Amino acid sequence: MAQLTLRNIRKSFGRSEVIRGVDLDIAKGEFVVFVGPSGCGKSTLLRLIAGLEEITEGELGFDGTVVNDLPPKERGVAMVFQSYALYPHMSVFDNMAFGLKLAGAGRGAVEERVREAARLLELEPLLDRRPRQLSGGQRQRVAIGRAIVRDPRVFLFDEPLSNLDASLRGQMRVEIARLHERMADTTMVYVTHDQVEAMTLADRIVVLRDGQVEQVGAPMDLYLRPATRFVAEFIGMPAMNVLPAERTADGKVRLQGGAAVDLAAPSGAGTFSLGIRPEDLRLAGEGEAAFLEGSVVLVERLGEAQLVHIEAGIAIPLVVKLPRSVRVERGDRLRVAADAAAFHLFEESGRAVGLRQEAA
Repeated sequence: MAQLTLRNIRKSFGRSEVIRGVDLDIAKGEFVVFVGPSGCGKSTLLRLIAGLEEITEGELGFDGTVVNDLPPKERGVAMVFQSYALYPHMSVFDNMAFGLKLAGAGRGAVEERVREAARLLELEPLLDRRPRQLSGGQRQRVAIGRAIVRDPRVFLFDEPLSNLDASLRGQMRVEIARLHERMADTTMVYVTHDQVEAMTLADRIVVLRDGQVEQVGAPMDLYLRPATRFVAEFIGMPAMNVLPAERTADGKVRLQGGAAVDLAAPSGAGTFSLGIRPEDLRLAGEGEAAFLEGSVVLVERLGEAQLVHIEAGIAIPLVVKLPRSVRVERGDRLRVAADAAAFHLFEESGRAVGLRQEAA
């Protein structure tokens, strides 16, 4: 295991700067997930840690030692890629043992490490099979096992579940979480564009945007207290409703073209944004003041719940997450309400104002 320190890390390809001054500390044994939209720099940052790309500026440290000039094999890292990259003519055992044999490990050491990794990953019955005889999830476990046998200081995962179908992704998320529990002393850095993977796997999430760190925190900290509008809309499924708002004469919040909300508007702000998560909205009770009222234009039935899109005369339809037991049809007119503590306010710059204080 290793502690990682990134100080003002920058990476340019020609005149294009793709990593723009990243500062980050990753503790020993921590599971950190880099997440963000395509092109934000998350895979490039992982490759800089691995030594597969040269750092343009800044310092990368492993346990306090700067490793900028060390080749990948001397950093003590093992990387699992999106593609399995298994040798089709080799058995599972030989695929997992290949790197150890190249490094000159003895037969006994190879046997011990491969069988221990196979036990961890429940691959023992498959050691004699070829990759073509395995499912996608089994192949990915072999790729992970190939990394485990090297006993690395740091595990690096570059979107390892992207090639799997939805069912297998869910299964592999559980298996990777269990693997981290079994190898609690091993530092892991994981890249994904899937915020569900990030929320379910990470000790801490690093949200990246345009080559910079937007926010770092525990999954529920980011969900409950997003520092920016970008994080608020990226973390959470379905995405947060973010609606244009304005300051009333008495200093309260009013939706542009909609109702007033019993919240104090940001001081001096003319226009800003009001955020509310679909799961924090509910149907207004008899006599309860409504946040918004409008007509249902779409119902997405998810099985355990339903996403109801309401046209209420504002800039975009409002999305409300309701239990499946509530009968809603297109064209119904609904009144929705929310607790004041559930709202988020964002300045015109996108920075959050008055972050929620609810415990994670």
